[in-house]
Amino acid sequence: MDKNEIRNFIARRAAQELHDGDVVNLGIGLPTLIPNFLPEGVNVILQSENGMIGMGPTPEEGKEDPWFINAGGGFTSAIEGASTFDSATSFGIIRGGHVDVSVLGAMQVDEKGDLANWMIPGKKTPGMGGAMDLLVGAKKVILAMEHTAKGNPKILKKCTLPLTAKGQVNMIITEMGVMEITPEGIVLTEINPEFTVADVQAATEATLIISPNLKEIK
Repeated sequence: MDKNEIRNFIARRAAQELHDGDVVNLGIGLPTLIPNFLPEGVNVILQSENGMIGMGPTPEEGKEDPWFINAGGGFTSAIEGASTFDSATSFGIIRGGHVDVSVLGAMQVDEKGDLANWMIPGKKTPGMGGAMDLLVGAKKVILAMEHTAKGNPKILKKCTLPLTAKGQVNMIITEMGVMEITPEGIVLTEINPEFTVADVQAATEATLIISPNLKEIK
């Protein structure tokens, strides 16, 4: 698979975790592709931490409205019934537990559900943004990410980069498989049929627990 095929594969599988009526916050990058793959009849309410609930699709070029910007600084749109508000209210929604699912990317995640996704020491960064609040406030946290970075594992025994939050990740979806974080460790529950279990483990630093009901990703 090329880069775009990998991203679409991950987004398509992540979309299957969303249910009709869910309030969902999508991180920048790959997670923003997820609405393109929502199953028929599933309508989710997209929330953005910069102050919007009811985001619509990315507008066509030339039809952008400068008043509608997502948390990543890109143009967005609004569905009928959408609401905008200040960021304090937006974070009240997040911290109050009103977001059902948050889908984020990751630099590193480990077998305890710790996540590092905001900075590499020595490199300039604009800040953590709302990731810390989303990890703690959302009812379910899913990572939608490529399995490795330049061939190096991103799923580790222990994160080495500065953490965004500890123990908050519930599920990891990559081009190789679907994994759940449990008290016992990371359980591989679904696998891309293009790979073997040995392939997935070789690309993962953490020791995977293989579900007895392991199935292929649909």
